[in-house]
Amino acid sequence: MRIDYAENMRMNPAFDTQAPKKPTNVTINSDLLAKAKELKINLSATLEAALIELVNAKQRELWKRENKTAIEAYNQLVDEHGTFSDELRSF
Repeated sequence: MRIDYAENMRMNPAFDTQAPKKPTNVTINSDLLAKAKELKINLSATLEAALIELVNAKQRELWKRENKTAIEAYNQLVDEHGTFSDELRSF
């Protein structure tokens, strides 16, 4: 089986999920902040969720770049020789 969808591979969390929370300051558009407060949007939770998604995406991109040569070599080997279980697969 070729590796075509490396972006769907599961990875360990990109950060320590048990690490303590740390206060920080951010600067954002004042009207956007007012609207978020009016809508009772939890800024910390929203930022954390967005950062998790962004960090994971960046780490996937980095992993694919770092492993591009190996993935291409593996796919070429599979294209030329198949895999040991090709005759056993039913899909």
